[in-house]
This record gives sequence, structure tokens and C-alpha cells, in this order.
Amino acid sequence: MRNKTWLLIIFVLCSAMLASAQKSKANQYACKEPNAETLCNAANTCGSDTTPCTVYVKKDGGGASVTPRTTDAKSNKLFCVKAGTTINFEAKSKNTGFVVDYGPKSPFDSDDSIQGGSKKGDSAVAKNPGCYRFSAGACVSGAIYGMCGSQMAEMVVTK
Repeated sequence: MRNKTWLLIIFVLCSAMLASAQKSKANQYACKEPNAETLCNAANTCGSDTTPCTVYVKKDGGGASVTPRTTDAKSNKLFCVKAGTTINFEAKSKNTGFVVDYGPKSPFDSDDSIQGGSKKGDSAVAKNPGCYRFSAGACVSGAIYGMCGSQMAEMVVTK
């Protein structure tokens, strides 16, 4: 009887963990949401029509991190900008170069990647409303092991 009770408890716990994992996996990416712009708020919105949005890219452990300058700034989390906002991409650390690539669907007029480094950032004006998943890579010059890393991040451009 005691073994059956333990089996039942283990079964219930495993079922609950599986359901929780599937639920979090279903909403893992904001850009998969039907109305991703509803996830934007004052805390995760960067810049404005008159103030540029600064986004820091840096090598972080085995990967990279993307951190917008917002009141709720968190690495690799969704951030939002309004169409017409200039986004300044900057390296967060010395001796670091970076590439930010939006792929074939870009929020900017150009499909070119954003490239810069610790001495020179790069900027672009967000023009096309929508939700964008992008890749950010950062490399540290002079490092012997683990020089480069990359990370996927998401940005929503609102009207």
C-alpha cells in the first residue's frame, strides 16, 4: 500500500512538472504571441521619437547579452521601441566587437547587419512596426578561449 502511495505522488508531481514545462515552452518567445505589442509597457520601452534608445551588447560567459537602457533593463529580455526611434547599439566592455543581425525581416530600411565595437557603435532608425527576433554576437579581442558568443533576443517596434 505504501509503495502505491509513493507511485501516485511521483506520478502527480511528474505530471504537474510536465504541464508547467509545456506551458512555459508555449510562450517562450514574445514574437510568437498574436499581439506581441501588448507586451510593451513603460518599463520595457526604450527611447522615444526625440530620445535615442541605447542597447548594450557584450560578451557574457559562453554567450552574449543584449541589454536596452530602460527602467526595467534586463539582459536578453523583450524590449520595445516606437517607430521613428533611433537605436544606438554599443559595446558594453573594452576590446569588444559585435554584430546584430535581424535576418531577412528587418525593422530598419536596410537589411544590413549592425556592426560596431567598444570604440565605435552603430545606429539605425526603427521604421517597420512588428516583432523581431534577432541574433547578437560579441567577441573579445585577445582572448584565447571562448572569444566569441551569441544570443537571440526580441524587440517590438510599435506604431
